[in-house]
Parts: sequence; C-alpha cells; structure tokens
Amino acid sequence: MDDFGRTLNIHVAGCAESHQRLLQSLDSLTDEQCHEPSALPGWTRGHVLSHLARNAESHVHVLQCAARGEVGEQYVGGAKARKMGIESHATDSAESLVAEVRKSIYALEGQWAVTNSEGWQGHGINSAGASIAMSDIVFLRWREVEVHHADLALAFTFANWNSTYVRYELDRQVMMWRASKPMGLTPVPKVALQLSPNERLAWFLGRTEVEGLPKPPSY
Repeated sequence: MDDFGRTLNIHVAGCAESHQRLLQSLDSLTDEQCHEPSALPGWTRGHVLSHLARNAESHVHVLQCAARGEVGEQYVGGAKARKMGIESHATDSAESLVAEVRKSIYALEGQWAVTNSEGWQGHGINSAGASIAMSDIVFLRWREVEVHHADLALAFTFANWNSTYVRYELDRQVMMWRASKPMGLTPVPKVALQLSPNERLAWFLGRTEVEGLPKPPSY
C-alpha cells in the first residue's frame, strides 16, 4: 500500500468515528434545541445540521463526477446554491434534520467505498471556485464534522476533538500560518505554542480567543 492509501485509510477511519460521535450527540435532540443559536453567528443548530447534510451530499456528487473523469462543482450553482440549500432545511424538525444527517453520512461513506482510482486522483470545484483534490476530500469532511460538532454548542466542545484529527490539522494550519505572512516562514507565536494542541487549533480556526494572540480568520 502506498502513502496515499495509508493516509486515506486513516482519514476514512477517523471521519467514520467522528460521524458516529456526531450521531450519538443527536440522539435526544429536540425541535426547540434545533431552533436555538449555535456557536456560529447567525446560524441556529438547524443551520449547522442542514449544512452538514448538504456538505456530505456535495462530497458524494464531486466524487461521482471525478470517478467519471469529470471536474464537478461541489455545489452546483456555487456559493448562492450552497446558501439556499442550507436555508431550505434549517427550520426542519429535529427528527427530519437528524434523519437527513444520518442518510447523508451513510451515502457518503458508501461512496468512499466505491470510488475508483481515477476518482481519488481527480479534482472538483468548491463553492468559492477553488480546486479541491479528491485525495484530500475525506480529510476536509473530517474537519467539517469535528469542527461543526463543537459549533452545535451541545456537550461536545473543541476539547473533545479527535486527537489524530488535531495532529493532522495542526500541521496544515501551521504551514498556512507561515506561508500567509508577508516575510514567509513566520513562526507561530510563543503564546500559541504554550496552549494545548486542541486549544491551539481552536485558536487557529477562530473558535476561541486567547489573550496576547491576534484573532485569525474563522474557518
């Protein structure tokens, strides 16, 4: 097995575990809770759940396109279509939203299982118009599930993020931090390095503010 195959297996196993932890958190979700604010400004929990379902559906779509040798749009119609899809289900009942999330999760995991080698080597276009590599898409989904699980503002917080996900994500965030600065290769602030891995990542992703550190752009 090559390095890509090994990494893909780690991402699939980690994301599938995160999917199950998310579903467990939704076992007793009520309509009232769905209509309450999430940790994301302007979004209820219903918005977050609708987004997670639409995101999974979008991943199925681009993987299917890539397997046919096509470059598909993650959200056909771009950012506007993405927003409309989220809004159209954000006020659904808890029962309906959880069913949608569950259905979309198993459809996506099924698509992972049948995607051919051409598909994994392909690309898609995200809602911002940027290219996304299918070799990276399982990790991108893992990020969505871990981060937005905490955004639901239930019992799960960034302190509960999967340690393997945190390790992979921190490597990425550090590289982006260094590359984004004008002089290049700018080191991560010492204050950030003194934080726990989960808190450091939460700061990178705009999920917590830390005294003495600038506020990074939110993910």
